[in-house]
Amino acid sequence: MNGKERVRRALIRQPVDRVPIFMWFNPETTRRLAKLLEIPLDRVPEAMGNDVRQAWVNNNYAMEGIVHERDGEWHQDFWGIRWVKQGVFNQVTGFPIGKASEQEVFAYKFPYGHTEQLLSEMEPVVAVVADQFIGCDVSPCVFEMYWRLRGLENVMIEILSEQRLTQTMFSRCADFAIHLSELACKRFPLDWLWTGDDVASQTNLLMAPQTWRDMIKPELARVMAVGKKHGLPVAYHCCGALRPIIPDLIEIGMDVLNPIQSNCPGMEPQELKREFGSKISFMGGVDTQGILPFAPASEVYKYTAQLIEMMTSDGGGFILAASHTVPPETPDENIFAMYAAAGLSREAIFDRAADIRASIIVQDK
Repeated sequence: MNGKERVRRALIRQPVDRVPIFMWFNPETTRRLAKLLEIPLDRVPEAMGNDVRQAWVNNNYAMEGIVHERDGEWHQDFWGIRWVKQGVFNQVTGFPIGKASEQEVFAYKFPYGHTEQLLSEMEPVVAVVADQFIGCDVSPCVFEMYWRLRGLENVMIEILSEQRLTQTMFSRCADFAIHLSELACKRFPLDWLWTGDDVASQTNLLMAPQTWRDMIKPELARVMAVGKKHGLPVAYHCCGALRPIIPDLIEIGMDVLNPIQSNCPGMEPQELKREFGSKISFMGGVDTQGILPFAPASEVYKYTAQLIEMMTSDGGGFILAASHTVPPETPDENIFAMYAAAGLSREAIFDRAADIRASIIVQDK
C-alpha cells in the first residue's frame, strides 16, 4: 500500500497496512538523520516513511522553509517581514507595518507579484511523489498572518479598539490565502488543502471564543471553502488549547485537525476522539515537550502504541505525527521506538535509506 492509498483509506476509516505517518523534523534533527542514514537532507522524509508530502506556499515558507546555519542570520521575506534565527527557529523581529498609521496599514500591498515564486515550492513535491498523499500549505491564513505584519501586541489591542482596521486586514490576509489556494487547487494534483492559524496558547485561546467567531471564523471559512469547492479534504493546524472552537472549525469545513498538543487543557486525545471522532480525523498527538525527547525508549514505544490504538478505535481517522517538529535533543532510539510502534521498524527505515542511496548511484551514472 503506498502513501496516497494509506492516507485516503485512513481518512475514511477503511483498513490500512499500518497507520499513516506525517512527521516533521527540526532542521537539526533532519541533518542528524541524514548523516545516520547516509542520504541527502531532502530524502529524509522518504526514508522515514512519511506518507504525506506538501510544501508551504504562503508565509510559513519564510518561517520554516528558509534555514539559517547560525544564530543571528536573517532574511526579509516577500511581505517585508524580518526573520532572525534564534535557537532552532526563525523568529519575527521586524514588522513591516508595526508602526504604521491607519492610512499606511490600509495601503499595505500583499505580495501578489510573487505568486509564481511562492507556488513554485510545490513543483518538486508533485514532480517526484505521485504515490504519496500530496498537500499544499496555505497557512497562516488570517490572525497569525496579520500579527506577523503588525505585531502581536498591536493586533491584540486593536481587535478591541480598532475593529474596522483589524477586520479589514483579517479579510485581506484571507484574500491572499484564497488567491494561493485557488491557483494551487487548479494547478496541482492535491489530495488536501492545508490551512492554519495559531490562535491559542498552551493554556487557552488568545482571545475570547466569541471574538474569534465574530472576526476570524468567517474569514477562515472563506479559505476552507476553496478546498471544498475543489472536492478536497481540508486540514487545519493550530497549536495549543483550541478546544472551545473545535465545533466551529468542523462547522466551516475542517476535516483533519493538527497537531493535538495533548499536554494542553482540553486537548486530551482520547476525549477529542470520543467527542469529535465521528466527524473529523486527527493528525499528531506525540508529545514533543516531554515524552518523545526525554522518556526512555520503552516508554516512547508504549505511549505511541497506546495513542495509535486509542485514535484508531473506530477503524481509522488518524495520522501519526508529533505535536511539533521532532526536537534535536530527541535520542535516535526514541525516534525509532516511535516508528516501531507505528509498524515501521528501524531495519525497514535503513532498508529504505539503502534503496535511496542505490537510486542516487543509478541516476549519477
